[in-house]
Amino acid sequence: MERIKALLDEKVQQYNRPDFIADDPISFPHSFKRKEDIEIVALLASIIAWGNRKMILRSGNRMFHEIMQSHPYDYVMSGEWETLDDRMNIHRTFFAADLKYICCGLRSIYSKHGSMEPLFAGCSTWDGIDNLRRELAAANGGVATRHISNPVPSKGKPASACKRMHMMLRWLCRKDGIVDLGIWDSVPQSQLMIPIDVHVARTARTLGLVNRKQNDRRTVEELTARLRELSPDDPVRYDFALFGVGEAGDRLVGNNVE
Repeated sequence: MERIKALLDEKVQQYNRPDFIADDPISFPHSFKRKEDIEIVALLASIIAWGNRKMILRSGNRMFHEIMQSHPYDYVMSGEWETLDDRMNIHRTFFAADLKYICCGLRSIYSKHGSMEPLFAGCSTWDGIDNLRRELAAANGGVATRHISNPVPSKGKPASACKRMHMMLRWLCRKDGIVDLGIWDSVPQSQLMIPIDVHVARTARTLGLVNRKQNDRRTVEELTARLRELSPDDPVRYDFALFGVGEAGDRLVGNNVE
């Protein structure tokens, strides 16, 4: 574990840098100052953060700066989204109908709570994600969205890894002042869960940090527990290392990277 920690610490320094921001979806919340705008953009940017990165950035620019006119909170609360054509495509399987669903739910959440943050306060991140899904559904006739994965088992299906929501929470809660914004105080960064995707999972398995083949909630919990052994106060700092190595295609030899 000492060798693995040394390797991962080195890679965190390599990837957790300000120049990481420009080509990553986190660039969208970074372009706003108002807390409500940052939260809304972080949620929507994380929802569309799958597929080709250039396409994600193009789709996000259209959503935040063309459709929302660079005023996400005002757009949500004004109800301007109600006039969108449901069939308009925004990003891959995310259509205007889906954006309207999210905006409707967010308007309800901000009217009741003033922020998304209270939904995550005093509970696990998993319960917070479940709270968010429930609040969005309640404002939309009880229908759950397909664009935020279920953190609890249902109908024989395992609980999802909720990669994109854990990435959003990393953005909003982690306070190192480099890449992540850290605007929320209610969720300690020590309690954050690793956002696991194909790159993170592949690197983690190669290093022997996790053995399970499924990328589900249990794997997230096991991997995060191992990372807490290396950094109890900030386990998800290693997201930069695991993702960066995996995406770059670095080849791990022993516990070194070629």
